Amino acid sequence: MVRSLDEPGVLHLLTRVIFEHGANITYVDISDRREGLSTVYFELEDIAPADAEVLISDLRTLAPVRRVERAPSFAKIYGKRIIVIGGGAQVGQVVLGAASEADRHNIRGEKISVDTIPLVGEEELAAATRAVARLPRAVALVLAGSLMGGEVARAVREVRKQGIIVLSLNMAGSVPDAADLVVSDPVQCGVMAVMAVSSSARFDIRLQRGRRY
Repeated sequence: MVRSLDEPGVLHLLTRVIFEHGANITYVDISDRREGLSTVYFELEDIAPADAEVLISDLRTLAPVRRVERAPSFAKIYGKRIIVIGGGAQVGQVVLGAASEADRHNIRGEKISVDTIPLVGEEELAAATRAVARLPRAVALVLAGSLMGGEVARAVREVRKQGIIVLSLNMAGSVPDAADLVVSDPVQCGVMAVMAVSSSARFDIRLQRGRRY
């Protein structure tokens, strides 16, 4: 995490030093922009532990840099992400099942987190669905509502092609036909979403595709 001046060219300076040390940037995020400063968070790979300290030292020598510190990666802290989108009541029930099941797996050492956004409107739902593929660490999407179809169904097919697992409540519209798995009970849908992404659960989504429960 690098706290530096928030001005043009700073990101170039930071990445140049990282490049010179042969590290590969796997994720970058810019946040906390205030009072002329910003925080740039990098996740790096292909760098030896001893060289990491030299890299940090070199970053600290840059004129725009105010502070550099190491932090655990988001993947280590929050792990895989399940995104739940739809109507408020249905979303809440899906999260109830997902959070309860995730707690079971996280106690055993996994890291599975659940994010939500209640939304209405075909355009808003379709845009949110497509955006899931761009979210870091997102591996599964649950569409929780009573009626979804049209552009939302097209968005579901698109994100599935990008490797996102999609579960749907049994609802009116064409989204259930586009999803990997359809579950009528929202609590159970949340549970099965966690089971589908867990590395320890004996649940293979490939054997469940196209089914309805």
